[in-house]
Amino acid sequence: MRIAIIGAGISGLYLAWKLSEKGYDVTVFEKKEKIGQEVCSGLFSKRILEFIPESRKLIQNRINYVILRFPKKTIKVEFSKVFFVISHFELDKLVADLAQKAGANLLLSHNIGEIPKGYDKIIGCDGANSFVRKSLELPEPKYRLGILGFKKELSSSNFVETWPCKNGFIWKIPKGKEIEYGILAKSKEAKLIFDEFLKKKNIILERTKSKIVPQGFIMPSNPLITLCGDATGLTKSWSGGGVMWGLTGAEILLKTFPDFLKYKRAMRKFFIPKIIFSKTAVKLVYFLGFKMPWFLPKNSRIESDFLL
Repeated sequence: MRIAIIGAGISGLYLAWKLSEKGYDVTVFEKKEKIGQEVCSGLFSKRILEFIPESRKLIQNRINYVILRFPKKTIKVEFSKVFFVISHFELDKLVADLAQKAGANLLLSHNIGEIPKGYDKIIGCDGANSFVRKSLELPEPKYRLGILGFKKELSSSNFVETWPCKNGFIWKIPKGKEIEYGILAKSKEAKLIFDEFLKKKNIILERTKSKIVPQGFIMPSNPLITLCGDATGLTKSWSGGGVMWGLTGAEILLKTFPDFLKYKRAMRKFFIPKIIFSKTAVKLVYFLGFKMPWFLPKNSRIESDFLL
C-alpha cells in the first residue's frame, strides 16, 4: 500500500515513522526546505516519552507547576505529569531521522498544488492552513495568534508563570540560558496586549516570532483521504498546545489504519468529550479568576494534557 503524507510536522513525521515500520510504502511531502518547527514553546508533558522515547536526550529543563497570576489572586497549579522543555525544532529532526531509517521517503521543498495521485491513502498533516483540508472543502477552524520572543537571562526554575488576559494568556518559561515570553490570544488583540505587558514589565525581547493556532475538530468522511494534527484544528483550549493531542490522534489513526471512517469515529469518541469539558472548564476558571477570585483555590492539581 502506497501512502502519501502531506506535511512534515511532528504528526506527519511520527506517522511516517510508525507506518514505515509496519512495512508500508510512505512518502512525505513538505513545502519547506528543512525539517523543524521553530515557533513553539517546546513544553511537553512526560507523556512525550511514551510516544518518542529517544526524545529524552533533548530535555533542557523540567517544569513541575504553573503560577496563574490573575489581577487579584495568584494560583499554583501542579502538573500530575512533569513537563519537559524540549526544542521542537530538534524533536522534529529526531523523528524525521527515525522515519527515514524506517524507510520513509521525505521530499523537501515540495509545495503541492493538488492532491497527489497514485497513492492508496493520503493523510493531511499540513498544519493550521491545511491545503488538504481546503481541497476537501471542509470548514475552517477558529484561529488564535501565538507570539513569542526571548530574553537572555539564566534561569532553571521548575515552574512557568502565566498572566490570563482577554481571550488568552501571557506566559514566561525558563529555558536555562534564556527566558521565553509569549502570548496566545485573538489575532487582532494579541500584539497590542503583549506590547503593553512587555512595556509595563520593562522587558525587551529578541528573536520574536509568531504563528496562528487553530481551534476546532474538523475531519472528512472520506475513505481515501484524512487529516491529523493541527490540520484537524485539534489544539488544547487552555494552552493552544497541539503536539500531545496530535500524537494521540496519530496513535488512534495507527490503531484503526487503513479504515479512515473508523478512525474518524474513534477520534470523535475520544476527543469530543474532552473538548467540551475543557472549554467549559477554561471559561469557568477565567470567569471566577477575573470576577470572583475568592472562589478559586490557591493550590490545585491537573492532568495537563486532558484536564481529567
